[in-house]
Amino acid sequence: MLTVVNIPNFLTLLRIVAIPLFLILLEDYRYGEALAVFVAAGITDGLDGAIARLTHTKTTLGAYLDPAADKLLLLSAFIALGFMHAVPRWLAVVVISRDVVIVLGYFLLFMLTQRTMEVQPSVFGKLSTFLQLTAVALVLV
Repeated sequence: MLTVVNIPNFLTLLRIVAIPLFLILLEDYRYGEALAVFVAAGITDGLDGAIARLTHTKTTLGAYLDPAADKLLLLSAFIALGFMHAVPRWLAVVVISRDVVIVLGYFLLFMLTQRTMEVQPSVFGKLSTFLQLTAVALVLV
């Protein structure tokens, strides 16, 4: 039987659920609480993959959901912080554009080849996500 609801996937879903709460707290100028929610969401990003590897509970759903959750969290944060003038708008545009180009490139390759591709996270991708999470947290401090 295929199990998709496991601890790593649950943590990833928590990260997605945290996004609206994070945005509401930002809108209410509750930056300390927004920071706490954002940091907790960032921690789930590290935990979900580590737990999946350690417990041999990797799933196809998790392989797609985890990077999508990362993108949603970071894009939401950079869009909100850009509108709040907490980060330069050009920075928000660069971060968002990079992710849009990656997703469009994947979609284009799929359309041309009619095959899905297994995307493995790279060290550079993980470092980029970590640095973006850190940058948002530092802005909120």
